[in-house]
Amino acid sequence: MSVQIRFLPDNVTIDAEVGEPLLQVASRAGLTIPTGCLMGSCHACEVELAGGNTICACISSVPPGQEQVTINLFVDPTW
Repeated sequence: MSVQIRFLPDNVTIDAEVGEPLLQVASRAGLTIPTGCLMGSCHACEVELAGGNTICACISSVPPGQEQVTINLFVDPTW
């Protein structure tokens, strides 16, 4: 099943498959999400979903049951 992923603030939209890693989706869209540990511990890859929930992109994938997911990429200047 295909899910439309919208990355803010650049307003880039790309289709992705359920279960596809978010880092891979961002890369295909030409975007970079900073990473550190790649295990979700350091939170360097933290992104915000529409609604305000934050997740670590390095350990997250495209969720099922949604037609569109909006992800706000914010950059922590310490990374």
